[in-house]
Amino acid sequence: MSPEFSDKVKKQVQDILAHYPEKKAALLPVLHVAQQEFGFIGEDTERMVAALLDIKPVQVREVVTFYTMYNRKPVGKYHIQVCSNLSCSLLGGAGLLDFLLKKLNIGLGETTKDKKFTISTVECLGACEQAPCMMVNFDYYGDLDEEKIDKILDNLK
Repeated sequence: MSPEFSDKVKKQVQDILAHYPEKKAALLPVLHVAQQEFGFIGEDTERMVAALLDIKPVQVREVVTFYTMYNRKPVGKYHIQVCSNLSCSLLGGAGLLDFLLKKLNIGLGETTKDKKFTISTVECLGACEQAPCMMVNFDYYGDLDEEKIDKILDNLK
């Protein structure tokens, strides 16, 4: 069964489309809305968005696979994205990633059994002055160490 936007989201998509001279130019914001609606962008959603914007599904796939902000599979309630760029790496980011993976007993890209946490890496969070850093959903956390991560996780549980 193909996904379908709710009536509220259909209106939101129409409002988005009204801001662009060509439908295909609205791809990124429509994908954001789709991800909010369904939790991730699967193949069926890619086809639906492509049909809506009069583009080929492969064009949607190219965008979804390029940007780490789009999830190709369901993620937990808290999506933890750990920066893997140079500043964070030099200041201990890899060790903190290992700490998180062990603490939550999952592998990279996996979700905990209770569906609360998913961990992934991103190339850069654009917060080098706070390295090492991570993002939980849309909240940034920086100057991290194991103790700060423990507190963050405790507050989320």
